[in-house]
Amino acid sequence: MGTAAGSAFDTETLRRGIEGRTPTALLSLYADDAELRVVDHQAQPSHPRTLHGRDEIARMLDDVYSRDMTHKLEECVIQGDRAAYSESCRYPDGVRVLSESMITLRDGKIVEQTMIQAWDE
Repeated sequence: MGTAAGSAFDTETLRRGIEGRTPTALLSLYADDAELRVVDHQAQPSHPRTLHGRDEIARMLDDVYSRDMTHKLEECVIQGDRAAYSESCRYPDGVRVLSESMITLRDGKIVEQTMIQAWDE
């Protein structure tokens, strides 16, 4: 992983933020006006949970990365102003979570993200 040519988006920061459970590092990747849509069994595609701006996104990241679980960046692909990545997580009791994100970049910052996540029940 590394930085895409011509882009300030750095997958190393993404990896360190995810795997180090560092929400402030992850938040640095978002534009001030970013929008994050989350789709899962609680927020289905026709009514996704939508977060607007860094403050709302920060609250979600703080919650997720404060939990007792491991996080791993599985893959990240960048092409132009678009990127996609996979993240896998595991709680101490063995419950697993998988999320896939598609993002749009502006000046190397995330401006739109759609995250689809599923977990063991």
